[in-house]
Amino acid sequence: MHSHDFTPLYASAPPLDAPLVFAFVGDDLILTEADALPGASDLAGLPAADTDCLIGELAGEQCRLVAWPATVELPQGLSRVNLRLVWGRISEAQFAVASRARVLLAWDRQHRFCGVCGTPTVPAAHNASRVCPNCKQSARPRLSPSIMVLVHRGDEVLLARSPHFKPGMYTALAGFVEPGESLEDCIHREVMEEVGIRVNNLRWFGSQTWPFPNSLMLAFHADYVDGEVTPQPGEIEDVRWFRKGERPEEWPHPGSISYHLIRSFLG
Repeated sequence: MHSHDFTPLYASAPPLDAPLVFAFVGDDLILTEADALPGASDLAGLPAADTDCLIGELAGEQCRLVAWPATVELPQGLSRVNLRLVWGRISEAQFAVASRARVLLAWDRQHRFCGVCGTPTVPAAHNASRVCPNCKQSARPRLSPSIMVLVHRGDEVLLARSPHFKPGMYTALAGFVEPGESLEDCIHREVMEEVGIRVNNLRWFGSQTWPFPNSLMLAFHADYVDGEVTPQPGEIEDVRWFRKGERPEEWPHPGSISYHLIRSFLG
């Protein structure tokens, strides 16, 4: 949602003295007791990493991604933190780079073998791809686009809750873009499927990477046209119209675009 002084780069042989180290155990980011990124010296006692690469430069400082399996024990002074809970503990710019790191880590782990012939792949030297030495098939990181839409009806907006949300939490409607769909097609389909209404006047709000593991959230406003709001069984537990100034009991995560989309109307 914000621009940063970041240049995406990739090299499978990273500089070991890179000043910014985004280190993961399993899917969790490693932080020091001071809620800072660890230095290379903090990680010196750990075994050889299974992912180690350069992923870019932030304000001129090289960013290194290094990762170990979830079973690795961390030395004293370091802790593992779910990336969703890292928001606010490191800078916003560092969180954005950590999100890139998390997407690249998922890609690196999921493409260790060729999907065509099963041969172990090798990382390319200077671009983010893993290449099969046998059939030359290459696998690059992929993003899964997902729309989010805040539906307006006069001075109200429609918010919904999924059965797996924590109690009291409501958010905007959302869903993954299907192959062959435009973003506009996806919005109309998802809104009809999830709550049984039609919308128009789609308006762009913003986008955000959502690295769990590789989504790209694309957020819109839209206006209610007609239809009776009917929650989709098994997907939507409850749906409510919220007036301007009225707030759900629980907000989405403050680092999420859904939070900012809803706040842009409800305040």
